[in-house]
Amino acid sequence: MSIVVTGATGHLGRLVVEALLAADVPADGIAAVVRNKEKAAGLVASGVELRVADYDDPETLKGAFRAGDRVLLISGSEVGKRVAQHTAVIEAAKAAGVAQLAYTGVLGGPDADFDLAAEHKVTEQLILDSGLPYTFLRHGWYTENYTENLAPVLEHNAVVAAAGEGRLSAATRADYAAADAAVLTGDGHLNKVYELSGDTTWSFAEYAAELSRQTGRTIAYNNVPADVMLGILTGAGLPEPFAAILVDVDGAIGRGLLAGTSGELARLAGRPTTPLADAVAEALKA
Repeated sequence: MSIVVTGATGHLGRLVVEALLAADVPADGIAAVVRNKEKAAGLVASGVELRVADYDDPETLKGAFRAGDRVLLISGSEVGKRVAQHTAVIEAAKAAGVAQLAYTGVLGGPDADFDLAAEHKVTEQLILDSGLPYTFLRHGWYTENYTENLAPVLEHNAVVAAAGEGRLSAATRADYAAADAAVLTGDGHLNKVYELSGDTTWSFAEYAAELSRQTGRTIAYNNVPADVMLGILTGAGLPEPFAAILVDVDGAIGRGLLAGTSGELARLAGRPTTPLADAVAEALKA
C-alpha cells in the first residue's frame, strides 16, 4: 500500500509530497503520479516512487494505482477537459481496488453556483457513483492566485477586480497541502466531506491596504464592472473563455461564496492558516 499523489509535479502536488515526508511517511511509501518524468527530478531525489501516467491517456493510468492505495486526485488544471480526465483516473482507481480516493474539489460543492465549480461537482458525483471510499477536500481560493501576480499590481499601483465589497477566506497552497496530507495519513476520513478555507476573511480593499503598508506605496482597489474586467484580462493575453471564468469567480466572491470559515482547514493541518500579511511578505521577497 502506498499513498499516491497525482499531479505531483504541480504547485500543490509537490507541497503535498513535502507535507507527507514532513509527517514522517517513508519516502518508499509515497508514489508520485507524474506526466513528465523530466520535471520530477526533485521527487526522485527525495526517494519517492514515480509512476508515469497522463490524465489524457487512460491506458497509462492502468499502472498508476495498486490495491489498497490511498490516492489523492488533484484536479486537472485544464478547464473544459477535467471531467474526461478525472473519469479516467476514477475508473483506473476503481479497477485497481484503491482503499481511498481523496479529491481536491471546490469550496461549497453542490452549492457553488459559479462556472469554475461545474466540473468539480460532476467529478464528485462520479466518485460517489463509483462506490469507492472517498474523501472530498473542497478547497477554497488560494492566496497565491493573487500574490503570485503582483507585477501588474505594482506597475499600476492598483488591485483590480469585479468583486465589489466581497470577502474571501483564501489560504496558501501549503496550508491546503498540510490538510490533504493529514487526511491521507490519518484515520476516520473515509466518506467524509471537508470544506477547507482560511481562518479569516479579507476584501480586495484590505488586500490593497496590506500591499500599501508593506511596499510603502499607495495602492488602490479599483472595483470595475464585469465587462471591463473581462477586457483587462483578455488584453493581458488570457483566452476569453478562461478570462470569463475568472470574472465569474469575482462575481462569486462578491456574493460571499468563497468566504466560508469552517475552521476545518486549520484543524486538519494542525495549525492556523497563513495570514494574508505573511503571504504578502513572502511574495514581495520573491
